Amino acid sequence: MKKDIILAGVGGQGILSIAACIGLAALEESLYLKQAEVHGMSQRGGAVQSNLRLSSDPIASDLIPTGKADLIIAVEPMESLRYLPMLDPNGWIITSINPFINIPDYPEMEDLMKEIWKLPRYITLDANSMAKDCGSIKAANMVVLGAATPFLGLEQSSIESAVKNLFKNKGDEIVELNLKAVQAGRDHALKQM
Repeated sequence: MKKDIILAGVGGQGILSIAACIGLAALEESLYLKQAEVHGMSQRGGAVQSNLRLSSDPIASDLIPTGKADLIIAVEPMESLRYLPMLDPNGWIITSINPFINIPDYPEMEDLMKEIWKLPRYITLDANSMAKDCGSIKAANMVVLGAATPFLGLEQSSIESAVKNLFKNKGDEIVELNLKAVQAGRDHALKQM
């Protein structure tokens, strides 16, 4: 098993929580894991990106070579396209369609979506709306994580255990909200595939 994943978004959107959940699930399955530090302005509003590598064999480097990422998991559509050169020709993009307009010349949403929808393998979802339906828009990142779960090569039970461990100090209600958000994203991806 080997998965090379680019995580992309904007500071404050929960990229680190997605990485933590995937990492905890991978460790539960006794996989090797390497993550490059988050690059970019991790403060709210700046673009952020991280490399996350999982494997059943030892991993030499934490950086993914250009054109070799199996997945781009993005919580922002423009950020998903920013890292397109990193994607393997058989790779998937999983992205929220909700823009975080943090620059004056942000592209038109229609143009962004046309570029994403030209790709052979993608999952797009309105993560904000889905998270709100689950109980809080703050769980949008977990909706995106859920949409990525069919492609991670990890057991769903490991992902759920990771979510429980990550959010357990925030109380049962928050744990349940995030589990519900992950399941909503997963269900959406399975229907869209």
